[in-house]
This record gives sequence, C-alpha cells and structure tokens, in this order.
Amino acid sequence: MARRPLPRILSKDSAQIARTQLARSRELARTAADSATDVLHPLITVARGLGVLASAGRRRWADTPKDRRGPVLFLATSAIMVVALMPYGPLLAVVTVMAAAAWQGRDRTPSAPEGPDASRTERLKALYDALVPYFSAPEDPAPLYAHGGEWEQAFTAYEFDDAGRVGHLVIRYPAYFPDGEPQARARVEQLLTAKAGRGREYHFDWDEEGNRLTVTVLAPLPADIPAQPFVTAPGETVLGYTDPSEVQRTLPLSYGEERIDVPPVVWRTGIRSTEPHLLAVGHPGSGTSTLLRSIALQALRHGDVLIVDGGGTGEYACLTGRDGVLAVECALAGALASLEWAARETERRLIAVNLARQAGDPPPADTRRPLWLLLDRPAVFTHLAAADGRGDPQALLQGPLRHGRAANVTVVVAEQFDSAETLGDAVRQHTRARVVLGATAPQQVEAVLGAAPHTTPPTRVPPGRGYARLGSGPVHRLQVPRTPDPYDDATSDADRQAVLELLPPRATAAGSTPAGLAKPAPEQTPVRAEAVAAES
Repeated sequence: MARRPLPRILSKDSAQIARTQLARSRELARTAADSATDVLHPLITVARGLGVLASAGRRRWADTPKDRRGPVLFLATSAIMVVALMPYGPLLAVVTVMAAAAWQGRDRTPSAPEGPDASRTERLKALYDALVPYFSAPEDPAPLYAHGGEWEQAFTAYEFDDAGRVGHLVIRYPAYFPDGEPQARARVEQLLTAKAGRGREYHFDWDEEGNRLTVTVLAPLPADIPAQPFVTAPGETVLGYTDPSEVQRTLPLSYGEERIDVPPVVWRTGIRSTEPHLLAVGHPGSGTSTLLRSIALQALRHGDVLIVDGGGTGEYACLTGRDGVLAVECALAGALASLEWAARETERRLIAVNLARQAGDPPPADTRRPLWLLLDRPAVFTHLAAADGRGDPQALLQGPLRHGRAANVTVVVAEQFDSAETLGDAVRQHTRARVVLGATAPQQVEAVLGAAPHTTPPTRVPPGRGYARLGSGPVHRLQVPRTPDPYDDATSDADRQAVLELLPPRATAAGSTPAGLAKPAPEQTPVRAEAVAAES
C-alpha cells in the first residue's frame, strides 16, 4: 500500500493564520478577564476585607493572655445571643460586618498625581517659551504661543523617562507655520534637540494636515549583533537593522544566548529589482568595508563575487580562494583586467538571454546565477590610472551598471566622502540604493540619499551606524551587523569564529575561475595563527 503524504500544516499561510487566531484568542481572554474583574470587584473587595478582619481577630486572640480568654469568649457569646434575639439583629450584624469588610478591603494604593511634578512642569514651560519665537506672529489675534502663555494648550501629550527628561511629546502649532519648508522644520528640530536633552536620537513626525509635531526619543540600535546566516529568499540582502516602527518584517537572530526578532533593512536585487545597484559612502572607520564583507558573505550563498579593493589593506583576504569568489584584486592591473572581464561577461549574458528569448527557451543556467561586483574605494584606482596614463576603471562599469539588472549582475560601490566627487556619472546615476555610514551632518546625508533623515544624528556613532534609503523610499536608521576582518589582530575570538563559519570552503578545482579572468595571487596579509587554526 502506497503511503499518503501528510498534509503540510505548518506552511507559511497556515502559520500566519494560527498566529492570528492565537492573538485573537489572547485578546478575547484578556477582555473577558477585565470584564469579570469589573463585575466582581465589589465581591473581591469584601472578600479581601473579610480576610483582613479574620487576620486581625486571630492576632487579637493570640495576643490575649490565657487567663483572660474564658471571660472574653463568654462576652463574645453573650453579644452574639443578644444580637440574635434583637429584632432585625442578624440582618444588622451582617450589614455591619460587610461594611467593615468593604472598608478594610478597599484599595489603599495612593493615586498618581494628576499632571507632572514641579521639575517636569518647568521643563515643559521652558520648551514652550523657547518655541514662542518660531510659532507666533504679531498679527495673530488669538496666539497659541505667547510670552507668559499656557503650555497645556500647546502640548497635548507628554511622557518622561526615568531621568526626568522628555521621552515623548505631541506639539500643536498654528496653521500659518511653514511646515512644508525644510529650513523651518530644521530650526524647530534643532531647538527641540537642544532643549529636550542632548546626547539622544529624536524622531520628528510632522502631521501637516493636523498641524501637530510628534517628538519621540529613539532607543539606540543594537551594535553588537554578530554576523550570522539570515533567513532570506534568493535575491534578498540584509543591509542591517532599523527601528521596529519603520518596517513590517522581522528576522529571528541569535543575540548571545537568546533568540530575538530584529527588524531588517532588506535590499532586493535581481531582474525585477527597482534598485539593482548600491552606493555606500562614509568616513574612514565608519564601516563601509564591514558592509561590503557582510554583503559578500550573503551573496556567496547563491552567486559569484568579484572584489576590487582600492584600499589595499587586505580587508577581504579571508575571501581569497573561496568557492564562488572569482578574484580579490588590490592592484591596478588586476582591477582593470577584472573589470574588463566583468564588462564582457555582462555583454555575453545579455546576448545569451536575448537569443534564448527569441527562440522561446528559458535563459541559460550560467546567466541565472547572480554575479556581484564589489568595489571598495574605486577612486584610488582612478587616480593611479590617471597617473599611469591609463583609462578610468570606472568607465568599465557603465555596461554592468546600465544592463546589470537584465544580465543578473549587481554592482556595489563603497567610497569615502573625501573622494566621492571622483565617482563617475554612471555610478551616481544607476546606484539608486544608497547607504551613508559614520558621523555625518544632515546636509551630507541629504546630499547622498536625496532626502533628509527624520531623526537627529547620535553623538557617538559605532562602526556600521548610519542611514539607508532604497530608491525613493523613506530614510531608515541603519546598523550593519558586526562583520569584522577575521584575520585582524583586533578582532575578538567570538567575532572571528562567527565570520569564519560563514565563509565558503576553499576552492579545489583548478578550472573554477571563469575563462578570461586570471586567478589572483594569494594576498600577502599577516594572518593570526589562532585564526588559521580556528578556520581549519
């Protein structure tokens, strides 16, 4: 007898339905418990009071000397008999006991004071007075903001943290305030950042229709989540983590000995991607190389990677000779040869895909495998090529950038701010996914991303911290997962082991390198003995 396959009861849709039903059941149970508590509140109060009276009676009986317990018991019995013989005596006794129990069982928790205390009131008053020059006009007959005015009408909601500083604030402002002008918004945001408390990140939500500004203090993004395998589909790359309110998706990650759900910034590449290429800009030490290493480790799961390192510091030596890594070039000659091969490979893929479509066949298998071109600081090779009388290596990227989406070729460029002006027009035009890392001014973020962030920059920026924007979408806060160079002496053992576990095995086949692309020589980078031992 043939076995019948079991139904897949744990599919994605059924799991989503089960979670929805579980959440609905919890909500119904919570509502029923609240309703029962409201209905049975008098009974609960009386029962609590009876317990208090019984406890008081037991203590009183225990404190009574033994020689006096007999007369006390006789007097209590006599009182009970007198009450029982009186007209309506038992009823009055029950009413008296219930009243005493209700009084003893009442909720004695002191009620919270209405409104903020004196110190918090002073903070709100100072904020109100500071906003008067920005939200007032001399010709306003009934000004909402005026010197000596009431702040209660301007601040509709407010919350404070444990330190007594403002944590959440909803501000009303007059309709004539030019909230559509970025300069006017920036002045108010800068003022609130200084008056509400420096050293924190604030999110400003301008409701232009309702004339309300919501100020929220953001919690710092976790900067110590190590590199690890991400639960993503082919064509999805996790750039980092952001705020839970910005995205509708979470990823289960290992955080020490715990499992947490983190909202990611997912960049989608491939044929149907609207942002097929990425540009990352930052200052030295901001984490752009860490971002490229993280992208390379994720890309090697489903595709091939070609790395051109203009820094020449051996940041990608751990990827040399790995399965799927076509080359790691640090010299000008190798970079030019690799980029020329990438341009020809893009053309070959386009021709192969076009011929297959004309014949009504699916694309060839070698064109469906993604090809990633990762360039770290290409401006260095531009200067070297100009000094050597050669052509600009960035000119070889025009084909992969223009036709990379159709040929399943993705280009990722990382550059520093001091050399960003040397980037070619093709790189600027075709990299619609943008990342800015490091301590930057809002003007620099807006120049790279095309839009200003709705949050204030933090005072202390860890490596890999910045902002990301995919195409014309919103600007997200970003924290790149911790992916250091495992061959660096400053890397901890835990981080080194986490990166080494993500590396693919060493390439053993001699013909694994594509035709026309010379296999690179091993990097002359100092390697720690314990890193090699851990890898082996």
